[in-house]
Amino acid sequence: MGVSFGFKAAHEQFSPRQLLEHCVIADKEGFNSVWASDHFHPWFHSGAQSGFAWVWMAAVAERTTNLSLGTGVTAPILRYHPALVAQAFATLGHLYPDRIRLGLGSGEALNEMPLGYSWPSLKERMERLEEALEVIRKLWSGGFVVHKGKYYTLRNAKLYTRPEKPVPIYVAGFGPKMARLAGRYADGFYSFLSQPLEVYRDTVFPALKKGADEAGRVLSQIGSSIEMLFSLDEDLDKATESIRRWAGSLLPVFFKYGVWDPREIEEHAEKVGLEAIKKNWVITDNPDDIVRKAEQCYDAGFDEVVFMSSSPNQFKVIETLGRQVIPYLKEKYNAKRV
Repeated sequence: MGVSFGFKAAHEQFSPRQLLEHCVIADKEGFNSVWASDHFHPWFHSGAQSGFAWVWMAAVAERTTNLSLGTGVTAPILRYHPALVAQAFATLGHLYPDRIRLGLGSGEALNEMPLGYSWPSLKERMERLEEALEVIRKLWSGGFVVHKGKYYTLRNAKLYTRPEKPVPIYVAGFGPKMARLAGRYADGFYSFLSQPLEVYRDTVFPALKKGADEAGRVLSQIGSSIEMLFSLDEDLDKATESIRRWAGSLLPVFFKYGVWDPREIEEHAEKVGLEAIKKNWVITDNPDDIVRKAEQCYDAGFDEVVFMSSSPNQFKVIETLGRQVIPYLKEKYNAKRV
């Protein structure tokens, strides 16, 4: 199996129209996929956007030819009933066969609490996610579904419009618990490069395999994608400045506790030092640095790198990746893994 190349569409940073144009260029420059953030509130307030990913995905699919499209990621726990997630992505899969993927995660407070929900514990969110996976799979299998679970109920529910083949489901996470869940239930594992790659190689991938073994599945048939954060520009000061807005997304407190106001997140993020941000981002004026970090991701075991750029000139960066980075990586790894 060869490697593939994804592009992250950050709805927090760019308007839906801007992101659509980015994807049109990415399609021409050799990317294989686009993963869209799926948020209600963004991670910052000043200059932020927050388009609705599902609607936007259909527009991108109409304007492009080669890209597969997925959410990175959707939380089917509170604001989205899993049956509606199943219906939405069944419809997208019907309209665009073999081009749609569904990324699922345990959620963030900034997406659920603005709509009046209380923020559950991680244990409850994981339970909700696992049950949501069961509900979605049942509905995609056809027929009338009766389900009485701990969190969700279906009363003779049926999806009348379904794709010929089920949409692949990726489960997102950072650690072994979510990786094991992905191994048991999902078609792929989606993660974020926020910790040393050795952790993925030595801890996360073994947990993914354990989950697959428990379900009688083969690890090699489970995809694995990792989101790589970077900013590229000839002017390093500009490249550095462009990532400051994302500082709030690096604070674990906003994943664990009920903080949902982007103004509050932005206020706390101002206290995050630049060196802490740099630990998670590749900030460079040289595309070779992007190549080296992507190589490390593939060597750790991932089969897809999702390039998440917060560069000052997004169009230029997409073209640079397409003409200097992707061709080299494609030749190196697809020849190695065939």
